[in-house]
Amino acid sequence: MKQLPRANYRGAAERLWVAVFVVAFGTNVPTPLLLVYRDELGLSSNALTGAFAVYAAGLVPALLLAGPASDRFGRRPVVVPFVILSVLTSLLFLGAGSSVLLLFVCRFLQGAVSGVVFSVGTAWLGELIGEPARSARLTTAALGGGWAIGPLTSGLLAQWLPLPTVLPYLVHVALMIVGLVLLPSVPESLGPEQRRAGALVNLGVPTGARLPFGLVVFPVAVGVFTFPSTAVTVLPLLLTPTMPQIAVAITGLVAGVTLLSGVFAQPIGRRLGAAVAGPTGLALGAVGLGLSLLGVGLSAWPLLVPVALLLGIGYGLCLAAGLTLVGELASPTARGALTGTFYACAYLGFGVPLLLSVIGGSDGFAGPLAGLAVLTAAVAAALALPSTRRLVTR
Repeated sequence: MKQLPRANYRGAAERLWVAVFVVAFGTNVPTPLLLVYRDELGLSSNALTGAFAVYAAGLVPALLLAGPASDRFGRRPVVVPFVILSVLTSLLFLGAGSSVLLLFVCRFLQGAVSGVVFSVGTAWLGELIGEPARSARLTTAALGGGWAIGPLTSGLLAQWLPLPTVLPYLVHVALMIVGLVLLPSVPESLGPEQRRAGALVNLGVPTGARLPFGLVVFPVAVGVFTFPSTAVTVLPLLLTPTMPQIAVAITGLVAGVTLLSGVFAQPIGRRLGAAVAGPTGLALGAVGLGLSLLGVGLSAWPLLVPVALLLGIGYGLCLAAGLTLVGELASPTARGALTGTFYACAYLGFGVPLLLSVIGGSDGFAGPLAGLAVLTAAVAAALALPSTRRLVTR
């Protein structure tokens, strides 16, 4: 496909932004519905958090494979089929209310969709925009906005309207039609001369950037989804008995507040700079986890709102800082691979609720949650050290 001049990329970037947004909307539609699935399918805490974690099991391999594939074949041939798969997955979800196996299969497919669209779509959007910092802000807005509005919408629909495991997915399918209409007019951003054949799996980390990536970008990346995944699975499970008749709606609200506040954290991130925003985000996440323990101890579910704000701002600062650093560290011919590696690290956070459930066992989540808060605070302090910050500010 003939490439457009840079001046004509603005409208194309906006259309791609919409497509990424509606895919992101769909990936979190099941989040508040997990409480509905728990009741309808009789899921244990381990199974419930496992249904959340299997998303990462589909996502991480897709991330690692999609980036190098897009660096070799272009962004469009990799992204478009998985945008279509997003629609098909939401249609499959219509039967998940009566099948544990189908629920897990659909979450796995959602992970694969996310792994491709969010990594390669981010690289594609960044190339259309042409400015790492602005690209990070717009990408965070597309992903965070979709992630937030999806569960907020599905939580409200499932709590008070009929067909709680059907209607939210039909809403997503309708939105995806809009994204599919806009996507064909988005041009390829990677010219033939920029494409390169390489290894099937390429982490994309330049030799000189391995130390800053490992010591700074990696812990910031893991913090990205540790905070929202904990907010929307562990905390509702702990406080469900105190939220009769409103647990699904409150879970959707918590997810929406957590993820949307991450979008509004972007101006703070710009003022702080990536080297400071990362440890600050982790520190705020640690405070949010600590406050959540107070809410559990007092059986006070309204504390979920300030907890969601803290965890959301922490997630947003970590995501923006990580994407900005990736844009600065990546070589032009491996941006897709390094972006995929960053997201693969970030989505390890989706496994944290399952890890907390397994560690807690019959004693519950409180002890492991306290340990997570302490560990997060310690990592934030380490990343705030001048010697660590210099790794990414030279």
